[in-house]
Amino acid sequence: MKHTLDIVPLKSWLDTGDKPLIIAGPCSAETEEQVVSTAHLLANTGKVNVLRAGIWKPRTRPGEFEGIGSIGLEWLKRAKEETGLLTATEVATAKHVEEALAAGVDILWVGARSTANPFTVQEIADALQGVDVPVLVKNPVNPDLSLWIGALERINGAGIKKLAAIHRGFSSFEKTAFRNEPMWDLAIQLKSACPELPIINDPSHICGNRELIPYIAQKAMDMDLQGLIIESHIDPSVAWTDAKQQVTPAALSDLLDNLSVRRPESNNPAFEDKLAELRQQIDQLDDAILKQIGDRMKIAEKIGEYKRDNNVTILQVSRWDEIVEKRLQLARALTLSDDFATKYLELLHNESIRKQNEVMNTKPVAEA
Repeated sequence: MKHTLDIVPLKSWLDTGDKPLIIAGPCSAETEEQVVSTAHLLANTGKVNVLRAGIWKPRTRPGEFEGIGSIGLEWLKRAKEETGLLTATEVATAKHVEEALAAGVDILWVGARSTANPFTVQEIADALQGVDVPVLVKNPVNPDLSLWIGALERINGAGIKKLAAIHRGFSSFEKTAFRNEPMWDLAIQLKSACPELPIINDPSHICGNRELIPYIAQKAMDMDLQGLIIESHIDPSVAWTDAKQQVTPAALSDLLDNLSVRRPESNNPAFEDKLAELRQQIDQLDDAILKQIGDRMKIAEKIGEYKRDNNVTILQVSRWDEIVEKRLQLARALTLSDDFATKYLELLHNESIRKQNEVMNTKPVAEA
């Protein structure tokens, strides 16, 4: 389903030429020297468009460093005056909005915890009424596309037309290499739902450690996202928050130098013809796959009828375990990942159970 947002193109409020938008800076503003020195090093790379720094930090537990507070806004102002970089910070209350705007902060963003709470988003939106400032909205902590779009709509409804989303990954109970699971499908769904909306990737919060950042940053460029927001600290080893996921300005410069930025489309007719041919093959295979799935479900319905008539339960765990074991072996032989194959089998199994459940709760024709 398409969602219409009344926004202006990214290039109209922050033209980066043919390069992606790069926002960088410390997770937290700690001292004036730290903010200003980091800003100078970032500006000297010639690759950073916006300086970011957390002034107010929403922490999971009390007693942790919750941001330096309003005094840090003056440090951002000084960094901007000395380097020419635009500045950005997170806001979570109407008071944050008012103070940040009064201090001349150029770009505001709504954090993941705030996006998850419509009351908080609406408070921020109300404080933005009549203001012409770019606002970036991070995805909510949990994978909820409607909640993400709803937050964007609330901010847009306040008259903010310079709007973008930040993809920072999603919380998951599963322990993986990432701090927050990328769940790229959610970013793709947002692009499909709001085609005109710029999406910026936050590899720092997805990764949770600096070693994985280049991989995620490149993946974001390959997915045609419009920019990156990366945490950078003059000395990450002594950072007060999220030390493991911050990089030095020099490391950031190297990362950006090694980034391959690809075009979303080609002007080469021969390329377009070949691509159209390959896509047609994909379409034909997709049609065949869906037809076979339909045929599979008809057999599942017959199984449901047979179980009903013989008073047997729908779910038989031993059969499910057998399916998974055999199909995973085949999937590996076909160089398909276990994760993909397992999710595919679970979807088929759930639909099969749904079909059988419908049949088993319908009386046989002879009894009807």
